[in-house]
Parts: sequence; C-alpha cells; structure tokens
Amino acid sequence: MLNDAVAAIATPPGRGGIGVVRVSGSHLRGMLGGLVATEVIPRHATRADFLDAAGGIIDQGLVLYFPAPHSYTGEDVIELQGHGGPVVLGLLLQRCFELGARAAEPGEFTKRAFLNNKIDLAQAEGVADLINASTVTAARSAVRSLHGEFSQHISGMVQALTQLRVAVEASLDFPEEDIDFTIRAEINEKLEFIQRRLASIIGSSQRGQILREGIRVVLAGHPNVGKSSLLNALAGAECAIVTAVPGTTRDAIKETISIEGVPLHLVDTAGLREPQDAVEKLGIGKTWDSIRTADLVVWVSDISRPETRLVDSAVTALTQTAPCLNVINKVDLIGIAPYRRKHADGNEVAVSAKSSLGIDLLRHAILETVGWRGEGEGVFMARERHMQALRRAEASLAQAGDKSIPFELMAEELRLAQEALGSITGRVSADDLLGKIFSTFCVGK
Repeated sequence: MLNDAVAAIATPPGRGGIGVVRVSGSHLRGMLGGLVATEVIPRHATRADFLDAAGGIIDQGLVLYFPAPHSYTGEDVIELQGHGGPVVLGLLLQRCFELGARAAEPGEFTKRAFLNNKIDLAQAEGVADLINASTVTAARSAVRSLHGEFSQHISGMVQALTQLRVAVEASLDFPEEDIDFTIRAEINEKLEFIQRRLASIIGSSQRGQILREGIRVVLAGHPNVGKSSLLNALAGAECAIVTAVPGTTRDAIKETISIEGVPLHLVDTAGLREPQDAVEKLGIGKTWDSIRTADLVVWVSDISRPETRLVDSAVTALTQTAPCLNVINKVDLIGIAPYRRKHADGNEVAVSAKSSLGIDLLRHAILETVGWRGEGEGVFMARERHMQALRRAEASLAQAGDKSIPFELMAEELRLAQEALGSITGRVSADDLLGKIFSTFCVGK
C-alpha cells in the first residue's frame, strides 16, 4: 500500500551530534501526538521531548511536521532530530513502529516522491548520484540533474517528437503521391533538427557517465619500468612500494584520484614477463584480468630499455576492450624534456615519474584519450540505462530518417524513439525497473 506509514533512521550509522528519524505516510497527525506532547506548527522546527508509550522521555530535540502534499514525498512527513546515538535512534524508530509505521525499504522515501509526482525518475536518480559523488564536479552535475536540467532537455525532445508525430500522422490520411513536397521537406527538416539535439544530449551524457562512474586506468608494462612510481606521481602520495628489484609488485594496487573533477581509479599491476615463481604467475594473471576490465590501458616503458616498448602484438591484445596510451618513462636518464605526441595509432607521452616531470601532460592525455572534454558544465550525470535509452532513440530516429521508408514506418520509429526517451524520466517505466533503481539507494532516503 503506497500510503502506509514507513520509518527509518535517515542519518549514517554510528555516533554523531545529531541523528534523524524520518516517517512518511498518510494522516500522521495521530502518530505525531504519540511521539510528542508539544503543539507542533507545520513546517516549523519545534523543540520537544520525544516520548515512549508510557509517557517517559526517550530523548529531546527538534520535531518537524510537513503535511501533505507539501513535503519531500508528497505525503505527511515527520522528522525527529535528536542526539545521534545508535541506542537513542533505535528507541525512537521502535516507537514509530509501535505507532503503526513499518521499516522503510532502501530508497522508499524517494520512490514515494516519484510516485507522487514530486520528482521524475531522472531527478530521483540525481539524489543518489549526489550522495555518492566522489568529486566536486560530479556533485555539481548531480545537482543539475536533481534540479531537473537533464529532465528538461529530455522533455523538450519528447515535445518536439510529439509535434513531429502529429505532422506525420496527419499525412497518413493521404496517399503518398498526394503529399506535398514542401510538407515532406518540412518533416525531414524537423527530424534532422531533433537528431542534432539528441546527438548533443548524448555527448553531454557520455561525459556525465564518466563523471559518475569514473575511469578505470590500468598501468601495465614490463617489470621495473616505473609503473609504481608513475602511480605515486599521479596520486601525489607514496601509495605503492618502489624498489629496483623486478617483480616487486605482485598484486594489483588500486588508488582513486581526481583530475579536473573526473574520478580516476588507478590500478598498478604486476610486470608482464615470464613468471619466476608461482606467486608472480598469479600476479601476472591478475594483470591480464585488470586489463580486460579497463577503460584505459596505460602502457609504461623505460626509455633506456627498447625491449620494453609497446610492440604491435601487444597493442592487439591490449586494445581489444579499451584504448591504449603509450607512456615512455625515465626521460631524465638521457636528459631529454617531457613531451606529448599524437600518432596515427595513438598518443605517446614521455615523462619522468621519479621527478614528476611531464605528469601534467599525462593527466591531460588520459582525459582526452577516454573522450573527456570541458570542465563539466552542461554535463548530465547519466547512468547506463540513460545511455541505452538515448541510443535506442538515436537508432529509431536514424530509421525514421531513411527517405525510402513510407510514412507509416516513420510514424512507428518516431513512436519508439519517444517511448525510449520517456523511460528516462519515468513517463514510461515498468515496476521491475523501479525496483532495481530504488534498491540501490540507502535506507532513509
């Protein structure tokens, strides 16, 4: 039942100065009277004692009451802001259960906000993305989605498609030979405009997906070429052990950093060579596992050891699932300056990890190689389901733009495109999709 009362602790587990218990449902005035004896003015913070069933004091703090529909969920909402001890919060939550509430499921408050038309589905996902943002740029992008910027662009596309469908459907009443040439040209022009707008949204969403998920960058190469030193230089900290002994790195070392607001998940791996023992063999196996799941492979070579350079056979193996960036390390050994060059077969950056020379060149090359452009302004915090829906719409519009198909088929492709875009904001959503989305939220949100 949608409007049954649900309750949860809305602050993180552990001890803190303040803890919040949140309740949402219909007709909560009675429950409020069982929690506090003080008169509470709607939408005003009121200092009160929080009471148990016998009238004893559990805690004291602030109580807020938001009558429907003027609340986050669109239902009556009660928030009890008390001291942030696990025992105290547990007692308050248990009291809410005694008064008729049940335990909220993960994301149920936000799910109710969506179902009560307070926010759309893309905005709801923006809530979770804002909570989980790992950089300032990602947080700002999530806020834009939460405020509806992404949804507005999608809704604009849906409206434009609606108008185009009206024109196409009206033309279906006439035989093909009776359709005026100018009408067909006008329809094609509107379709091309919509396709350009969609391409722009897809570009912004792809960058937003990078912001949300980060980039998995795997450092690979022969032993003792400076992969661990490069990890330390990129991270600005001594994250990995560096020695002159080949094979020091036996297991993958992971470190998350930020470049221009973009999260980078760096993975330093064991050197690729014929293993000297069983342990190193396991480490090399994990190196290939890491390469297969990478968004970008950075091949590190030693400028003083030509045999460590990337060869064609290795390029084929490395680039099956991800682009590859060639980094030549230890330029300080032969006294040349760091550089960056672009070749037909990829980028090449020369650095000295030990002295951090050329590291800024490398940072920029990493971002460009994975397709990052700009500083995040106008970027939408996109999820994989958004990208799939946008690509379905793009494919349908491409089919609709085929000038050899009749208007009946064009009308159907336009309908499919509109349906795909509608699934982003939740105007077209299956119950199982909603369950998957909100199950990833934290309890209390």
